[in-house]
Amino acid sequence: MKIGIYSIVLGGLLCNVASAETELSADKLAGYRQSIQAYGGALKQELTTAIKSGGAIAALEVCHLKAPKIAQQISEKAGVSVARTSLKPRNAASAPDAWEEEVLNTFEARKAKGEDVNTLEFHAVVETEGKREARYMKAIPTAEVCLTCHGSKIKPDLMEKITALYPQDKAVGFNVGDLRGAFTVRETLTAAQ
Repeated sequence: MKIGIYSIVLGGLLCNVASAETELSADKLAGYRQSIQAYGGALKQELTTAIKSGGAIAALEVCHLKAPKIAQQISEKAGVSVARTSLKPRNAASAPDAWEEEVLNTFEARKAKGEDVNTLEFHAVVETEGKREARYMKAIPTAEVCLTCHGSKIKPDLMEKITALYPQDKAVGFNVGDLRGAFTVRETLTAAQ
């Protein structure tokens, strides 16, 4: 069976999306959502424990040291690549690729039109460098607790630590309800998928 690839525009997002024959199955999409929930849940638990035991600086250490390990563990278990990204990344290594940036901009536009950040997600089968990939993103809303490290009034000692760990940090100035970023999943698909 020959699979056609079509360029489409969705909410300003231009991407090569495979024909309906290769759309994500409900099971695959559920698996991506489960991976995101596992990553977010494990990260939240680590952050909560760190805040209780050592405050915001301990929580910053979790994001710096443990978050990448959690993402790697979830990725290996699920057989996909799981990460976080943002239009204003703290870690330059987490900057969005072109596809993720377009999705994040689309999320911002949808939010501006009144959609709840908690419900924003997008998925597609795209062609990247000659390979078919399943891509999925789920928005991360800014909660009150996030403002300690990502708000406009960060304590000087914490800001000093942030600057030391992330000299190119852009992840400040957020308000509750803002789009902090998104969880992102990608999987290279075989011909059978």
